[in-house]
Amino acid sequence: MVLGCLIPLGLALLVHSPAQARDPADPSAEATSFGNLQAVTITGNRQDAMEPFLTRDGKVLFFNNSNAPSVDTNLFWATKVDDLTFQLQGEIDGVNGPALDAVASMDLSNNFYFVSTRSYDTTLSTIYSGTYSKGSVSGTAVVAGVSPTRRGLVDFDQEISADGNTLYFTEGLFTGGSVPASSELRIARRSDNGFRRDAQGREILRTINSAGRLNYAACTSADELEIFFTRLNGKEPTILMASRTSTTKPFGAVERIPAISGFVEAPTISPDGRSLYFHRRNPDGVFSIYRVTRP
Repeated sequence: MVLGCLIPLGLALLVHSPAQARDPADPSAEATSFGNLQAVTITGNRQDAMEPFLTRDGKVLFFNNSNAPSVDTNLFWATKVDDLTFQLQGEIDGVNGPALDAVASMDLSNNFYFVSTRSYDTTLSTIYSGTYSKGSVSGTAVVAGVSPTRRGLVDFDQEISADGNTLYFTEGLFTGGSVPASSELRIARRSDNGFRRDAQGREILRTINSAGRLNYAACTSADELEIFFTRLNGKEPTILMASRTSTTKPFGAVERIPAISGFVEAPTISPDGRSLYFHRRNPDGVFSIYRVTRP
């Protein structure tokens, strides 16, 4: 989410392994494999398009409209025409309400996840899931075992892995105002009763959760060997990436993707790993989806 608009509606406090000598918190290395920045068209859409997620079969694009406090933020779906064109189908049934509903993701078994502020005051939870079918979600409920259940700590982004067993999410500490004092990526693993936080998550993500920076809005490749995420280090966010050779190992040092410029956030990777989509602020202030590619 755009950090300045994270918590509307008045809550209470409210992504290549480097040489070993490189500082793992320094994103000065550049991932030069991506290039060719292009705008994506969502035919029929006449509002902001933010927080994209391309389904694991590549056929459907989920996104939400603006998450500004004055806007009713809802989730939408669009079907693929080609890599740069999607056809708007409308709102996703079963997930939208008067609260903020945003940041969709889904695994290969059509288990749908999203962020909503609808019950934070009573549950201290913001991540929900249900079962998706043809533009509709049923059985929506809070994802158990993820929330720290501590007022002021808010989970404001998430993505489920392709196999449905790992949930990557962002946890922000809010001490007043709409921008968190800190935000870091976290990992939860599927369990019998929902999910449980991974005790090794901090080590796995140590190069990403660098001290003094706000890290959020991550996505992973289908094999979970690459991660793409957003970092706010100054006035504008940047999309970075990191990789590893095994899912049992930590991610390596982060790299900047120089082909991605401007005010950009919330990457999502295509099933073949060749296209990276994200939202970008246009000169007129409207957010749209863009794409970069690699061979």
